[in-house]
Amino acid sequence: MTIIHNLGFPRIGKQRELKRAVESYWAGKLLSEDLLETGRQLRERHWQIQKSAGVDLVPVGDFAWYDQILEWTTLLGVVPARFAQDSAETVSLDTLFRMARGRAPSGTPAAACEMTKWFDTNYHYIVPEITPGQEFRIAREDLFEQVKDAAALGYNAKPVIPGPLTWLWLSKGDAFVNGAADEQKLALLPQLVTVYQQVFARFVEQGVNWVQIDEPILALDIPEAWLDAYADVYAQLKQNAPKLLLATYFEGLRNNASVLKDLAVDGVHVDAVRAPDQLESVAAQLHSGQVLSVGLIDGRNIWRTDLDAAAALIQKLKASLGERLWLAPSCSLLHVPVDLQGEDGLDAELYSWLSFAVQKLDELALLKHIVDDTLDAQGQAALDTQRKALQLRASSPRTHNPTVAARVAELATLSRDRAPFDKRIEAQNKRLGLPVFPTTTIGSFPQTQEIRKLRRDWRAGSLGDAAYEKAIRAEIEHVIRFQEEVGLDVLVHGEAERNDMVEYFGELLGGFAFTKNGWVQSYGSRCVKPPIIFGDVVRPAAMTVAWSQFAQSLTSLPVKGMLTGPVTMLQWSFVRDDQARSETCRQLALALRDEVSDLEAAGIHVIQIDEPAFREGLPLRKGDWNAYLDWAVDCFRISTSGIDDDTQIHTHMCYSEFNDIIDSIAAMDADVITIETSRSNMELLEAFENFDYPNDIGPGVYDIHSPNVPDQQWMVDLMRKAAKRLPAERLWVNPDCGLKTRGWEETGSSLKAMVSAAKELRKAVA
Repeated sequence: MTIIHNLGFPRIGKQRELKRAVESYWAGKLLSEDLLETGRQLRERHWQIQKSAGVDLVPVGDFAWYDQILEWTTLLGVVPARFAQDSAETVSLDTLFRMARGRAPSGTPAAACEMTKWFDTNYHYIVPEITPGQEFRIAREDLFEQVKDAAALGYNAKPVIPGPLTWLWLSKGDAFVNGAADEQKLALLPQLVTVYQQVFARFVEQGVNWVQIDEPILALDIPEAWLDAYADVYAQLKQNAPKLLLATYFEGLRNNASVLKDLAVDGVHVDAVRAPDQLESVAAQLHSGQVLSVGLIDGRNIWRTDLDAAAALIQKLKASLGERLWLAPSCSLLHVPVDLQGEDGLDAELYSWLSFAVQKLDELALLKHIVDDTLDAQGQAALDTQRKALQLRASSPRTHNPTVAARVAELATLSRDRAPFDKRIEAQNKRLGLPVFPTTTIGSFPQTQEIRKLRRDWRAGSLGDAAYEKAIRAEIEHVIRFQEEVGLDVLVHGEAERNDMVEYFGELLGGFAFTKNGWVQSYGSRCVKPPIIFGDVVRPAAMTVAWSQFAQSLTSLPVKGMLTGPVTMLQWSFVRDDQARSETCRQLALALRDEVSDLEAAGIHVIQIDEPAFREGLPLRKGDWNAYLDWAVDCFRISTSGIDDDTQIHTHMCYSEFNDIIDSIAAMDADVITIETSRSNMELLEAFENFDYPNDIGPGVYDIHSPNVPDQQWMVDLMRKAAKRLPAERLWVNPDCGLKTRGWEETGSSLKAMVSAAKELRKAVA
């Protein structure tokens, strides 16, 4: 019989129980033992869900208090010196939290570790910080305790851990100047492998049969030295170890498939959703004793699987591999919501098209029965339901809009060009009259419990439209007056009316649908509820104009109109898979183009179009980049090219590397780009300096993902560092991201310090 297994399960809980518990612990409202109990209950619940679905090997170690890479980093004892970790001590949970966010209930606050995107997803991981001669040791027991707990409950536990080469590739350190590819890091492998061997020996003692060891960097273009390291590393790891399943995902192995030949692992997992054409070449590399695990259920999207097509894809493999063919989702189900059940706000037709984590496991079990030819009457009925839903979706008239299609067709003749930047900036300076080192924020202000309650009551119908509008206007006025008092130069309205930077817009556009509990983890305790794009996108009416116009009426200072860009709306939604993503993005761009024009007509002459997901959308292989970058840049310019020279376009991108796509960033031609540079100590500005980036830049001078209030001198020093690389007249001063998740007290202190820093900088150039 075919083995089915899962690469990972969402850890936040269907009702975001983990988020609430962790945040209560951070706030001092929950004891550590109660936090640990919440984690234990969630793990047990999720193990039982997977076992009940028929999963043969249940993943353990996919649970994390903040991030799975950080969990493994602390298990290895890799704690930067600023966190004052004694090398003989067990790394505590509070130290883990301080590394993630700079602060915890115990321990001295310190600058948090860098955070960045997990490959091409919207999930963020904490970047390991390493030094030459880095020492490794088993410094936490949590993983072994979880394995013990799972075994005690009767589950066939499969520990899930990052592979040594992937973990090392993702690590950074000041001495490793070439980033991930720096071959000096490979010198750390011997000691790192020794600790992996110790971990595997512990697993053997615990009776573990299989370990899933994730090596997703094999889906990237990686240097020969790194590829060559695999054979020796895994030959060493295989000594006194359980059976090893090397897992890759998010892309095909392509030329890296040669690494698998004679590799000392017992099985390989590949993503057949992203790269179905790799199966034959991968199978050819395996010897007669190795397992091939094929990921056929999409772990990145929420549409039902075409199980007939999936079964047909592996028909030949089943015939040749027999029981050495395993089935699984394409990747961890971390990237989809927990359970579709209870989503009674969706209409029956759309509901029938969807599949969340729990349902994907049911699909996986059903696929097993199809492949093994063991369908009973109940299974056949489930398969018939699956087929009917797919047929209805394919023929549904609600997915296509002839008006949208006609407008997209006209894009062939639409100009994407504005006047040259030097002409635009002259007109904008004349209109706006800003000082050198102008200050602004990224858009959102603290989303208090009172604001959230306002929105909840209004949506529930217990608060009328007039009362809701009055309350939101009062909040906008409060935010405007606060910014005037602080002394900011370009203001924002604070976004009190917005639940999320993508969901808010999706609710006002056609072609979108929404869930009640479709939460997924973005980073730490931050969860998002991605909209579902099921059909053609259309803007029935203006979305932000009234709020922005009201805010501008309150002040003589410029107020930014705030929009989310087309690429980010695409990337942070669950996107229809029945047409090219580029086509959906162009529909979004046209809707935003109309909104930009309406904002300008309403007197808003600074408009920010956020694109934090721009790099996230990059294909993992560089040979595929140009096609994506061409349409991504095009979509941004579709959104922005229909306005006058003196209207200033800003864009915001956070937690992204820019060195290798800087020419495309420049091609977007935003007048001002704001980026994250506080955690990375202005490192990202190197790309803008070397490229001689022509437009204005706002390097974020303080980390909004940490509750620590930034020091004024720290921000001055950062900006002076920036001014050595870029002309002062082209630099803005701003936080590194929106302030939605922060409290008012720390926001006030931080922004006052930031404005004071800008004033100090101005004196030096006066």
